[in-house]
Amino acid sequence: MEHIYDLIIIGAGPGGLSAAIYAKRAMLDFLILEKWLPGGEIANTFEVENYIGLNRLSGMELADKMVKHVYDLGIEITLDSVQSVDFTQDTKKIITENTSYLAKTVIIASGASAKKLGVTGENRLNGFGVTYCATCDGFLYKGKTVAVVGGGDVAVEDAIYLSRIVEKVILVHRRDELRAVKSLQERMLKIANVEVKWNSTVEEITGKDFVEGIVIKNKITEEIEKIEVNGVFMAVGYKPNVDFLGDTVELIEGNWIKTDSCLETNVKGVYAVGDVRDTHLRQIVSSVSDGAVAVTLLAKYL
Repeated sequence: MEHIYDLIIIGAGPGGLSAAIYAKRAMLDFLILEKWLPGGEIANTFEVENYIGLNRLSGMELADKMVKHVYDLGIEITLDSVQSVDFTQDTKKIITENTSYLAKTVIIASGASAKKLGVTGENRLNGFGVTYCATCDGFLYKGKTVAVVGGGDVAVEDAIYLSRIVEKVILVHRRDELRAVKSLQERMLKIANVEVKWNSTVEEITGKDFVEGIVIKNKITEEIEKIEVNGVFMAVGYKPNVDFLGDTVELIEGNWIKTDSCLETNVKGVYAVGDVRDTHLRQIVSSVSDGAVAVTLLAKYL
C-alpha cells in the first residue's frame, strides 16, 4: 500500500520552510517538495532590511539561514517538480516529474514569478540583455547603461543595486509617482546616476543579437524616444505559480489562490500560504506567518 503522508508542502520558499518547521514541531509525517532551489524568490533580492531581528542582509544570506534552520532540524527537502494534483478525494494526490505522493492535507507554497512586459523584442532578447533578476545579472553590466522597468519596491531596489555597478540607470515608470515604499524612493531619487522617465511605457526592445536600446512613449505627450541601453531589467510585478493546479482550487482575478481566514482553500484539507495566495501583503514576514498559521490549523483538522 502506498504511503500516505499527513501533509505535503509544495514549495520551499519562506512560507513553505516555515510550514515545515511547524510541521516538525507538531510531529507530523510530512514531505516538502521544491522544484528548483530552496529559499524562494528572496534569494534574488539584493538587500532585506525589514525582517525583524535581522538588520540589513542580502536575500541570499537570509534564504541560506532559513534553509539551514530547516536542515538543522533534520528536515529533508525533496527536489522534484510538481506537474499536477488530484484533490477530488479525501486523500490528495500530488503528481511530480519523477513519481507521485499521497497526503491527507496539502499546503501550496509555490510562490510567484516575475511577469513579462509583453513587448516586441522581449522574448527574442531574453537572456541576451533582457533579464528579470538584477542581483543575478547586474555584474554583467559593469560600466554600462541599463534600463529598469517598473515602479514598485522591486524596481526601485533594482535601480539602487544597479547604480553601484553600472554607469547609468534609467528607470521607466508608467505613472507620475512610484509605488515603492517612501524610504526606498528617497534613497533612489538621491542617487546621481539614476534617471527616471515618468509617465512612460516601453514600446519595444531593440537589438540584433543583444539589447542595444529601448523605445519608450510618454503617455502624456505621446512623444516617442529611442534610448541606447545595454540591458533591460524587468520589474513589473509577479504572477502566481499555479499552472500545476489546473481548476482544482478556486482562484481570484490574476489567478491568486482564494483562501479563508484559516488559509484554507475551497477544498477541505488544502491550504495556501505566502505569495501564491490572495493577500494584502506579499512580504517575507507575512509568508513566514502564513506557514505557521496554516500548519497550526491543519494539525487541528487532522
